[in-house]
Amino acid sequence: MSDSASESYSQQTPESEKLDLSTKLAFGAGDLGTAITAMIGISYLSPFLTDVAGLNPQLAGQTQLVGKVWDAVNDPMVGVLSDRTESQQGRRYPWMIWGAIPFGVFFFLQWIVPHFSNNDQANQWGLFWYYTAISILFNTFYTIVNLPYTALTAELTQDYDERTSLNSFRFTFSIGGSILALVIGLVISLMIPSNRSQQFLLLGAICAIISVLPVYWCVWGTKKRAQAVAKLHPQTEQISIPLLQQLKIAFTNRPFLFVVGIYLCSWLAVQLTAGIIPYFVTSWMRLPQWHISLVLLAVQGTAMSMLFVWSAISRRYGKQAVYFMGMSVWMIAQSGLFFVQPGQVVLMYVLAVLAGFGVSTAYLVPWSMLPDVIELDELNTGQRREGIFYSFIVFVQKICLGIAVNVVLQQLGSAGYIKPTNEIPLPIQPDSVLQVIRFSIGPIPAIALICGLVLTYFYPLTREMHAQILLKLKERQK
Repeated sequence: MSDSASESYSQQTPESEKLDLSTKLAFGAGDLGTAITAMIGISYLSPFLTDVAGLNPQLAGQTQLVGKVWDAVNDPMVGVLSDRTESQQGRRYPWMIWGAIPFGVFFFLQWIVPHFSNNDQANQWGLFWYYTAISILFNTFYTIVNLPYTALTAELTQDYDERTSLNSFRFTFSIGGSILALVIGLVISLMIPSNRSQQFLLLGAICAIISVLPVYWCVWGTKKRAQAVAKLHPQTEQISIPLLQQLKIAFTNRPFLFVVGIYLCSWLAVQLTAGIIPYFVTSWMRLPQWHISLVLLAVQGTAMSMLFVWSAISRRYGKQAVYFMGMSVWMIAQSGLFFVQPGQVVLMYVLAVLAGFGVSTAYLVPWSMLPDVIELDELNTGQRREGIFYSFIVFVQKICLGIAVNVVLQQLGSAGYIKPTNEIPLPIQPDSVLQVIRFSIGPIPAIALICGLVLTYFYPLTREMHAQILLKLKERQK
């Protein structure tokens, strides 16, 4: 599309497509609670299960995999149901309102260590089934709260750059929630240095409470805006396509397949790195456990500070250019972590900061691309189907997390991982365990990032193409 045509569209965009600050803040707050629980889960759940609850690494990996597979399976169901929900509060809000409190309750129950039997083997299986059941229930309500929330992006504005700005607010709260969770974890570990069971119980209780309230802020602060946009851009027709056919149509949307691939590669690297950092810091770098929170804070703090920088660069150079810049720095950081030696603590923190530059674009870019893809689907099908697209993206994220964590824990268990004790809090791990840790934090994430760069290079939906899509949709509505 020519520059003049693009400018013509820009002039036609109604002022109502722009979002005020209070709406952006309320929308961003909706990701605060889920970000807190996600960060605590990915950073601390594995060492909690292996080192505190006493599950062997293989069972700890399997219980998380089962929970995440179920979590991924229920995403399309919730997505389609929220697309079809009809209420005075809109399609998405009833799910968020009723799911928030159970979401907090089941998050807390993950951090209890029940005792089932004096027989070690029987107790192992009792713990396995307890944590598996709680994981399934928690992840169900995580989906019920989070997936309808993510679908709100496309329902609050159709402006190409405004969506990037909106996601900047979302991920500022998201990364801010991650930082808050890590700070709480750090403070608790310093207050109760000798009792890890109490540390995790208190951490779970505090984070459960502060995770529920922002969901209601989001509902209260964005509902009127969503209703106004729904009147401005009414849905062409009601969604009546069966789920399997919806998925089939989605997979014929070529830009959507690129976004799925980009997101898959980015978040595989994010989640694999976050999951292995606790073991990297303690077992390879031989540092006290409070360094785990500081390393993760270095990554997340840099990521949050860069969000609005990347958003501004995106407005000038486009989403693909931003992704290339961030990923290039991130690959250097991941590769460097493989070569860091015990004692090189300053270098480890420098690389953690560099990784934050790339993590920021992993948050921002794929989620900014997705609403544009949804409008292409609307042009092709005549239906607004945010739920099915967002649910599949979240499906990919959760499958990545489940597989990554399970594979790492299985490998650690097979390599002979030694559980820390009160007498030996930092046991010397076998060389085979250390190799698993180093490869999981270095070469494997770097390869995933390279694949993401290749997909981004060939991503077909540019700013000009998106403007053309919106012009055609506007003509259809008239």
